Amino acid sequence: MASTDQPRRAGVLGKPVAHSLSPVLHRAAFAALGLAGWTYDWFEADADELPGFVDGLGPEWAGLSVTMPGKRRALDHATEVTERASAVGAANTLVRTADGWLADCTDVEGVTGALRVAGGYTPTPGDHAVVLGAGGTAAAAVVGLAGLGVSSAHLIVRDPARAGETLEAAERAGLDVAVLTWSEVDFAKLADRCAVLVSTVPADAVRPHVRELSAVAGVLDVIYHPWPTPLAEAVAARGGRVATGLDMLLHQAFGQSEHFTGRPAPRAAMRAALRAATENVLPLPIS
Repeated sequence: MASTDQPRRAGVLGKPVAHSLSPVLHRAAFAALGLAGWTYDWFEADADELPGFVDGLGPEWAGLSVTMPGKRRALDHATEVTERASAVGAANTLVRTADGWLADCTDVEGVTGALRVAGGYTPTPGDHAVVLGAGGTAAAAVVGLAGLGVSSAHLIVRDPARAGETLEAAERAGLDVAVLTWSEVDFAKLADRCAVLVSTVPADAVRPHVRELSAVAGVLDVIYHPWPTPLAEAVAARGGRVATGLDMLLHQAFGQSEHFTGRPAPRAAMRAALRAATENVLPLPIS
C-alpha cells in the first residue's frame, strides 16, 4: 500500500503514449483524494526500453500504468505477479513494493466492470461467449470472462496461428475455448448460442455481421472512436446496451488507482473527468 503523506509520482509508459487518457483519470483521482503534490505524466518507452526505465525510478514512485507494447515485458520484469496477470500473460500495472515491483492486470477488471455495468450483462453459470480477435485485449477478455463464470467460448480469428497467446490465457484461466476462422462461421447460429460477446477487432470487420451479433444479450465493443460503431448502432436499434473500450479504460483505472494510492478509487470524480475529456460522447455508468 502506498504512503500518502508525501508527494509521489506515477505515470503511463508506452510507445506511442501521447494519446493515452490515463493522466486524465489518475490526476482526477489524486485531486479527489486530496493528494497534493502527487503527479502523473506520460513517458515514452518501448518493450526493450521498459526494464531500464523501471530500474531507474526512485523511491518516490508509486507505480506505472503500462500500455502497448510493454505489457508482457512488464510482467517478466516484476518481482511479484498477481494471479490474474499471470493468467493473462501480461501486466498493465506496475506497483512499487518494499522489495521491487508488483505486476497486475487490471485490464481484466476493465472487461468485467464494463460488461456488468455498461453492458448490463448478468452472468449465468454455464454461459457461452464469443470473442472476436486474438490480440492482447482478447487475452484479458478470456480471463475476465472466466472470472464471470463463463464456461466456454469461441474465438473468431483470421489466422489461427496467431491465436496462441489468447488460447494459453484461456487455458490458464480454466476457460474452454474453440477457435474458428471468420470464413467458416455461421454468425446467426453462433449468436443464438452466445450469452456474451466481446469484439476486439476494427469496426469494419464486424460490419457485415452486426445484424446477427447485435442479438447477443451482453456486448462489449472495445472500439469507441469514431462512435457509434456499426455494432453499437445495431444493438441500440434492438433496444440493447453495449459496453465500450472507454468503459473498459475507466473500470481498469479504478484498480490501478487503488494500487497506487492504497485508498478506494474516487469513481465519480474519475468518471466525470473522463467524460469531460471525451466530450461526453458516452455515458460511462459506474453503478
